[in-house]
Amino acid sequence: MSLFVILILAVGLSMDAFSLAMIYGTLDLKNNMRKLMSVMVGIFHFFMPILGYQIGELILKLIKIDPEILVGTIFIILGIEMILSLRQEEKVKLLTGILSVVFFAFTVSIDSFSIGISFGVVNSNIILPCIIFSLVSAFFTYIGVMLGKKLSDKFGNITTLIGAIILLALGISYLV
Repeated sequence: MSLFVILILAVGLSMDAFSLAMIYGTLDLKNNMRKLMSVMVGIFHFFMPILGYQIGELILKLIKIDPEILVGTIFIILGIEMILSLRQEEKVKLLTGILSVVFFAFTVSIDSFSIGISFGVVNSNIILPCIIFSLVSAFFTYIGVMLGKKLSDKFGNITTLIGAIILLALGISYLV
C-alpha cells in the first residue's frame, strides 16, 4: 500500500473523530481537555490497527480467502456504516473526566481496528500506517474541537460523508 493511500485512509478514518470533536467544541471545553482528547484519539488510532492487524493475520491462517476481497469488503462495510450513521442523531455527552475521554477516543477509533485487520492481509509494515493514523487523527481531533460551533452547523455531516466516500472508493478499488 502506497504512502498516498495510507494518508488518504488516515484522513478518512479521522473524519468521525473530527465531526464529533467539532460537536464537543461547542461545549467550550478547557484547553487541557481539548489536548487530552486529541492525544487519546491519537493513541487509540495507533494501537487499534495493531490489534486488528494481529487478528487479521489469525483470520487469514484460519480462513483461506483472497486478501483483496477481504480488504475491499471491510472498507465498503465501514463506508456504508458511516453513511448510515449520518441518519442517526448522535448524542453528545459532556466530557467529565479522563474515563469519558478514553471512551470517546475508543469509540472514534473502532474503525481503525477494522482497517488493522485489512492491513494484516495486504501490508507487512503496520507501524508506519499506525504512526500516520495516530498523527492525522490527533490533528483532526484538535482542529475539530477548535473549530467547534463555527463550522459544526455548516459542515458536521459532510465530513462524515467524505470519510465514508473515501472508504467506499478504496473498497471498490480493491474489489475491481
